[in-house]
Amino acid sequence: MLTLLSMFYYICLRRRSRSGTRGEALTSRRAVESGQRAVLPVSVEVDQYAKEVLDFSSHYGSENSMSYTMWNLAGIPNVYPSSGDFTQTAVFRAYGTWWEQCASAPPPFRRTPKGFHSQDYIELGFEEPVYPTAVEVLETYYPGAIVQILACSYNPFSQNPPTDVRWEVLWSGEPTKMLTPQARQFSPTIKHINFPTNLLRLEVNSSLLDYYTELDAVILRGVKERPMLALYKMPVIDISDLSDSEEELSDVGGPFRDSKHQRTGNGYFDKLPYELIQLILSHLTLPDLSRLAQSCKLLHQHCCDPLQYTQLSLQPYWGRLSDASLGHLQSRCTLLQRLNLSWTGNRGALTLTGFSSFMKACGLSLVCLELSCCHFLNEACMEVVSQTCPGLQELNLSSCDRLNSQAFTHISKLTRLRRLVLYRTKIEQTAILSILTFCIELRHLNLGSCVRIEDYDVVASMLAARCRSLCSLDLWRCRNLTDRGLAELVSGCRMLEELDLGWCPTLQSSTGCFQHLARSLPRLRKLFLTANRTVCDSDIEELAASCLSLQHLDILGTRLVSAASLKKLLQSCPQLLLLDVSFCSQIDMRVVQELSGSFPNVAIKKSFTQ
Repeated sequence: MLTLLSMFYYICLRRRSRSGTRGEALTSRRAVESGQRAVLPVSVEVDQYAKEVLDFSSHYGSENSMSYTMWNLAGIPNVYPSSGDFTQTAVFRAYGTWWEQCASAPPPFRRTPKGFHSQDYIELGFEEPVYPTAVEVLETYYPGAIVQILACSYNPFSQNPPTDVRWEVLWSGEPTKMLTPQARQFSPTIKHINFPTNLLRLEVNSSLLDYYTELDAVILRGVKERPMLALYKMPVIDISDLSDSEEELSDVGGPFRDSKHQRTGNGYFDKLPYELIQLILSHLTLPDLSRLAQSCKLLHQHCCDPLQYTQLSLQPYWGRLSDASLGHLQSRCTLLQRLNLSWTGNRGALTLTGFSSFMKACGLSLVCLELSCCHFLNEACMEVVSQTCPGLQELNLSSCDRLNSQAFTHISKLTRLRRLVLYRTKIEQTAILSILTFCIELRHLNLGSCVRIEDYDVVASMLAARCRSLCSLDLWRCRNLTDRGLAELVSGCRMLEELDLGWCPTLQSSTGCFQHLARSLPRLRKLFLTANRTVCDSDIEELAASCLSLQHLDILGTRLVSAASLKKLLQSCPQLLLLDVSFCSQIDMRVVQELSGSFPNVAIKKSFTQ
C-alpha cells in the first residue's frame, strides 16, 4: 500500500496541476514534513486609485473629450456618492439586449462556456504593485454589470516586463439587476494570489440593465509583503489535470494485450453511429473536448475531427491563448468557417508568426473573423488575412485602435465582405473609399468613432453609389456629416433598416434632412439621433407617417419634441420597443409615466441626475 501511494505521489509531482508546479509541491511537502510554520511580517495595507486607463473595449464618449469616456476611471471619484447620469463617469457603449436584437448583430458562437458572461472590459494600471486584499468599484448609475475582476503579473510601468504574463481571477459572478439605479460601492470577496499586481481588469455584462451602467472610480487595496498561510499545505491535485499523452495511452495494458484476439474495449461506443457520437460531442466546450480526447483512441479520433471545429470561439480563453495554443488547434481546424479571436494575443501572447501559420492552414473556408481588441495585429497580419481568407464575409476590428492606418488598405481585397466593423479604429479616408469601391456586397458597416475620416459626405456619396444593398450603418460620433451627405446616402441606400447618427452635431433639422430620411427609408427599424438638439415635432411626425416598422428610436437631448408628437409616434408604430427621451426638456417624468401606462410594451428611457 505504501508503495502504491509513493508511486501516485511521484506521478502527481511529475505533472503540473492547476494549483502548483513541481517545485511548489516539493517545497510544500518539506514544509509539512518538518512542521514548519510561516513567520508573518507585519505589513501596512495600501489604498490606491487607478493611475491610468490602459485598455478598454468600448465607451459611450468620443475619442477627443472626457465626457462618458473610460478615461474618467483614472484618479479619485468625480461623482460618488451621488447617483445619476453624469458626464464625468465611465460608460460603455451598449446596455440591455437592444443591440443584440438588431439585424447587424452576428449570431452567437457555439461552444461558448455557460460561465463566460463578459461583453466589455477595461484594464487599469495602479502606481504600486501589491498583493490584493480588496477591490472596490464605485458604481454611480445602474450597478450590477461587473461579472469578473482579474489581476495580472505584468507591471505596465516597468522597464523589464516578465516573459510570462499571467492572469488570475480575483472574483467572478453572474450579471445582476439591482432593485434601484442608485450608487453603490461594490467590494466582493476576492481570492488571494501569490504575485503582486498593479494591473486590474474589470469585465462587464450589461444585458440585464435598464440603462447604461456608470463607473466612477476603482480602489485597489493590498499589502507589499506577500501574505503567507499559517501552515504550508500540499497543493490539491485535480485528477482531470493528470493528462496522458497519446503514446502513454497506447501503452496502457501493453503486457497483457492478446495479440491474436484484440478488443477495442470501447463498449457501446463501438455500436453507435459515427454521426451520433459527433452530435453528442458538439455540445462540449473546447476544454472539455480537449480533455475527452485524452481518454481513449476512439474519442481522440472523434474529438480531433475537423467537423467539430467549423466554429471556434477563443475569446473566453483570451488570458491563456498563445502561439502554442493555435499550433495545437491548427490540424483540427482545416474546415473552420467562423473564428472568434477577440481580446486575445495582447502583451506578446500571440505573434505574427503564430497568427500567420494558423491563418495559412485554416483560413481557406473562413467566412467570419472576429478580431475585436486584438492589439497584436499589424499591417502584416492584415495582409495575411487578405491573402488567406478569399471567402471572408464578416470582419470585426472593433477597438483595434493601435492598428496603423496603412493596414486597412488590405481590406479592399476581401471583395465578398458583407459585414465590416471598424469602430474606434484609425482608418482614414483613402482606405475606406477603397474598401467601398471594391466591397460592393456590404450589408452592415460600422464606422462609429472613426475620427480620422476627414469628409463623411464623400463616404456617404460612395456608399450611395456602390453599396445600394446596405442594411445597417453606424456613424456614431462622426463629426462632419452634413445634410447634403445624408440626403445622398438615404436616396441611394433605400434598403437601410438601421441608422445610427448619434452625436453627429453638423446635422440640422431646419434643412429638412430628417424628414427626407424618414420618407426615403420605409424599412427603417432603428434610428439613433442622440444628442441632436434640433430634432423637432415635424421630424417625429414624419417618422410616424413613413416608418411604420420602427422598433428603436433614440432622441436623447432634444429640446423641441413635445409629448403630443411622441404619442402620435407610439400610436403609429406598433412594433416600437425602445424610446430614449433622456434630457428632452419638454418630456418630464410625468409624461413618461403616462406614455408608459398607455404603451406598456415600449421601454421609454428617461435618465436622471441627482
